[in-house]
Amino acid sequence: MKKLFFLIPILTLTLLGCTQKQPVQPIVIDETANTEAIVQTIKIDSVWAGHPVGFCLYTHGNRQYIAYYNANRNTVVGQRNLDEENFQLHILPPTDRETAGGTSTVVGWDSHNFLTLGIDKEGFIHLSGNVHVNPLTYFRSTVPNDISTLEQVFEMVGTEEQRTTYPHFMLTKEGELLYHYRDGGSGNGNEIYNIYSTEDKKWSRLLDTPLTDGQGLMNAYQTQPTVMKDGWYHMYWVWRDTPDCSTNHDLSYMKSPDLKNWFNAFGEPVQLPATLDQKQLIVDPIPVEGGIINLAAKLILDENNNPVFVYHKFDSLGNTQLYSAQTENKKWVYKQITDWDYRWFFSGNGSINSEILLKGFSERSDGNYEVDFWHIKYGSGTILLNNKFENIGKVLKPAPFNESIEIEGDFPGLLVQTTEDIGDWSDNEFRYLLKWETIQRNRDRAPENPGRPQPAIFV
Repeated sequence: MKKLFFLIPILTLTLLGCTQKQPVQPIVIDETANTEAIVQTIKIDSVWAGHPVGFCLYTHGNRQYIAYYNANRNTVVGQRNLDEENFQLHILPPTDRETAGGTSTVVGWDSHNFLTLGIDKEGFIHLSGNVHVNPLTYFRSTVPNDISTLEQVFEMVGTEEQRTTYPHFMLTKEGELLYHYRDGGSGNGNEIYNIYSTEDKKWSRLLDTPLTDGQGLMNAYQTQPTVMKDGWYHMYWVWRDTPDCSTNHDLSYMKSPDLKNWFNAFGEPVQLPATLDQKQLIVDPIPVEGGIINLAAKLILDENNNPVFVYHKFDSLGNTQLYSAQTENKKWVYKQITDWDYRWFFSGNGSINSEILLKGFSERSDGNYEVDFWHIKYGSGTILLNNKFENIGKVLKPAPFNESIEIEGDFPGLLVQTTEDIGDWSDNEFRYLLKWETIQRNRDRAPENPGRPQPAIFV
């Protein structure tokens, strides 16, 4: 059995475990016995429950770090050794947009304003977040492994830092710390990458040009470059023309051995920044209002290390379907893998509530592949694909962890929220989660009659 740690509103941390069962049928594979069980819960704090916004959990060596908003909406950072029962908590001094140069440690109603952590190779802690087209909000510890020494740093490089969104830290293959974010607004922005020097404690641009550039007409909603089994970085994106989410279009992709030299799926070099007019980067030329939401795609590499995608778009009847895309003879080949009788048409600004979620795409030990999804009409499921990425059946799995947890609060409309560990915890028997409860998002606006849900406990 696999074991789970998770964090709750009350914020808590949980550990899950899994048992194994071999497939018993070639088309319908029953893995419902592969359950996870909570083996430990750590109650951490009361957190903001008025709307969902992303928290961060980072396991680093034998230590664990968290970042979240407490019941008063203040930014809090916590840390513990893995053999300790409790987190040490550090509340950052409250600031607001008007009095702190546009930065803030107090969250509003915007569900874009997640928090994210990074740790450099010398153990210094880096924190960013609570920005949605706002000036850079960034903190760095002055002592390694000590959250109590976090201090605000108002500039990294000093330019393109006034309208930042979607901040993320990442480590290169060599262990160097990067920070990337969107400069600009939805429909008009560029993707910027900085690299940190532990020697002189300064940031500089990784690239002389943005990685993607909407040329003032659009912006790229892109994944973080990720090292995959071939040892290369891979990333993909959709373009969006305006803040209206229905204007997403053109699923695109490129790869790199070093984050500086980039190539398309067929090994042809790419001139940075990547733009829409570089048609060799387009996986599927999905049009505006074509049924793809930003980042509604999953990528794997096949047995020959060629990229394969699963994503959703409208079919010829206008229903939303899942498709696969793979390369053959220097072109992309598409296959419809669902036959759903449902159309999810999304539009408008702000954070929306999903009706279809593509949750996973992975290779199985039997040589086939599986696609995990959630659908507002059909519920959760797993599609079984062969090595030609055709639908050959399904895999029966236990109910997703979120669906198996009872709501602890009594405020109407509460939902379970979880955050996966972004750190380097490598034990295959256990995994950690943060878990809490909130009411539903409301397109980044306060509800007309929000009431007062009790603070959720973060665990």
